Amino acid sequence: MAEEAPPPSDHFPVVAAAFEGALAVSAVGLGWLVGQRPLATLGWDWSAAGWGIAATLPLLAMLWVCVKSPWRPLRRIVEVLDESIVPLLGHCRVIDLAVIAALAGLGEEMLFRGVVQTAIGGWVGGEAGQWIALAAAAGLFALAHSITVMYLVLAGLIGLYLGGIWLATGNLLVPIIAHAMYDFVALVYFVKTRKKK
Repeated sequence: MAEEAPPPSDHFPVVAAAFEGALAVSAVGLGWLVGQRPLATLGWDWSAAGWGIAATLPLLAMLWVCVKSPWRPLRRIVEVLDESIVPLLGHCRVIDLAVIAALAGLGEEMLFRGVVQTAIGGWVGGEAGQWIALAAAAGLFALAHSITVMYLVLAGLIGLYLGGIWLATGNLLVPIIAHAMYDFVALVYFVKTRKKK
């Protein structure tokens, strides 16, 4: 008889939030080492917040395509998320998911855009440096999200998108909001909606 996996810990939301928050702390530490302030381009204004919300829509469209597509590589992403996210976060409240998503948006954007992309762009210099930095940060972002080969590809495209909107707006708030809102909607969908199916 096969042993059943133990139920997930009620502390997992705290662990997930701590991990995402630790990325923000890591961004500050790495930024100090390479001479970059991760929040140097963050500025609060309603216009940037609105752009961040609007920038979430293409990401949500991509999520919808992934969920509805019959194509096997996209179906596999959904299967893996159903098998991993739902069991770990299935008992979370919506507020727990919101905190995890907000910390993911903040920590990951501080690290990948605020430090990595900025530092590489500065080291290489010029317009070419901005493109090289965008590609490098997106590549690292993809590697950090490589749960399947297709997810790695999609994460790379998302990294290019988030880095691109940061370059276009000059305000880190825009990709932070887009990233956090996308993560929140995706988490609520997988954890609260799909688990009921």
